[in-house]
Amino acid sequence: MKIQINTDKNIEGHARLESYFSAELEKGLTRFEDKITRIEVHFGDENGEKFGLHDKKCLIEVRPQKLQPITVTEHAETLEKAFSGALSKIKKSLTTTFEKQKAF
Repeated sequence: MKIQINTDKNIEGHARLESYFSAELEKGLTRFEDKITRIEVHFGDENGEKFGLHDKKCLIEVRPQKLQPITVTEHAETLEKAFSGALSKIKKSLTTTFEKQKAF
């Protein structure tokens, strides 16, 4: 399972940020790791320098084996909250997707 972290020009993407979020993804999605080939995370600050509530965005795209990519987005006031919300959404989506696959 390959993990790629991307940031827009308004967010500094440094090694500590990347290692923290990668570790959280591995921990949160460990039960799906044999079914996932790649995860991409995109962080953004939609207002840039200006202040705004819920302007931090986290988009997580998961590529399951032999299936179309699954993408979720979450907005919040901090990157951590946006990531946490997006991680929760992707867990639910993957659970639903793989349960439906078992039914067939």
